[in-house]
Amino acid sequence: MFAVPITEFFARHAPTGAGLPAAVTTALADTMRLTFNRSAFAALLAVTLLEALIATLGRPYPLLRGFVGDVVAVGWAYLVYRSFIRAGVLPLAVAALLTGYAVEFGQYLARHFGWRIEQPVLRVVLGSVPDWWDMLAYTLGFFLVLLLAGIQRRRELRAA
Repeated sequence: MFAVPITEFFARHAPTGAGLPAAVTTALADTMRLTFNRSAFAALLAVTLLEALIATLGRPYPLLRGFVGDVVAVGWAYLVYRSFIRAGVLPLAVAALLTGYAVEFGQYLARHFGWRIEQPVLRVVLGSVPDWWDMLAYTLGFFLVLLLAGIQRRRELRAA
């Protein structure tokens, strides 16, 4: 398995003077590493297919497309991070949750300033209408990720 400490990656790729503070890089070096996780990537592909089905076939079912799709989107973001970053469940789940919140904030800004995404696929993927129900869906997705990770950890401990 390929793994590079996050701090080493930033040291090599960040412009001079643009690195992270020393305390942060020290903490990250101990907890996060760039990697490739095959099982998380396989799950990511499956969830990507599920999201594509929800986006394309879920139009007649607003709860499925609008709410369940957003719950699953947090799991999708978590699996993207899990596929390439070796870290604990909680930091990656928080990153996935914040990604969802950032998308929603982007929708709010777009609506506020009158911006419109012209590309229909991107409009479906990113959404175009900010909604507090989406925030709830992202939060539920976060807790679902934690629940599923806890169940998986319990299974691994019993098997060991």
